[in-house]
Amino acid sequence: MSKRRLTEQQTRRIQAQRSASSQDASELGQPGVVIARYGKQALIEPPSGDRLLCHLRAHLESPVAGDNIVWLPTEEAGVLDALVTRHNVLERPDSQGRLRPVAANIDLMLIVFAPEPAPQASLIDRYLIAAENMGVEAALVLNKADLLEPDHTLIHQLARYAALGYRTLVTHQNLPDARDLTELIGSDTLVLVGQSGVGKSSLIKRLLPEASIRVGALSELADKGRHTTTTAELFHLPGGGRLIDSPGVRDFGLTHVSQETVANGFREFWPFLGGCRFRDCRHQSEPGCALAAAVESGDVSLERFESFQQIANSLREGA
Repeated sequence: MSKRRLTEQQTRRIQAQRSASSQDASELGQPGVVIARYGKQALIEPPSGDRLLCHLRAHLESPVAGDNIVWLPTEEAGVLDALVTRHNVLERPDSQGRLRPVAANIDLMLIVFAPEPAPQASLIDRYLIAAENMGVEAALVLNKADLLEPDHTLIHQLARYAALGYRTLVTHQNLPDARDLTELIGSDTLVLVGQSGVGKSSLIKRLLPEASIRVGALSELADKGRHTTTTAELFHLPGGGRLIDSPGVRDFGLTHVSQETVANGFREFWPFLGGCRFRDCRHQSEPGCALAAAVESGDVSLERFESFQQIANSLREGA
């Protein structure tokens, strides 16, 4: 059987989806942003603020929360006609190892950890690698600080990240307001990531005190028995900025990236990458490794170097 040929109209739509800019949006349809994706529909928000469900055009790249889009009104509701070119996209492998988009156009990744459950340094570093790879700023939030003694090891761990140039915040749910969080976020679009139990939902409640939401809750317009475990949603914050709550990135694997990408995710490695004796150095136990020499000289911390080695080894093992 011969392959089905696309009509000229379908071809134009595909081209629009891949290359449309915000300047083109008014010519192609009406602009909007995706609030959440539900199967073959997406909840969108035009500039007017009146949300509506749109059906998706065939052959349209999968839209996710944070996507800027072009939509066309119909008698029933609307049709999502094209995606505006993304600045970036956060992706996560599915159960078959295929990369799936989770959220788009992110400015800031807030990596949350806490004394309980005990943080995993390699998981924090995996998030930092993902942020560096996407070109997204990362900030680290030490939550549940009311459980810490002043000289707790986590305070020193946070200071090591601050010394690398990452913005950091120490907070807890008993503070009277969310001023510390809103000052960190500003007008950015952010995504919260971290282990289960570190208090991401409590941070969301502090940021959205007037909104009765649950993490991963679906809009009333589309909450009709659909699964919520991997649906990312966008929320407007009272102080400005936007929050994309994304359950799909709470456990984050890096099996889809190269060892070079992992190494580039450690910003203190940058001056030494390319300086090894062997071009194919894996930075394990090879002679003349520039990173190993940087550890010995104190320019790179042993803890971060060991974290890199653990992550790199997991890629080769398919973990």
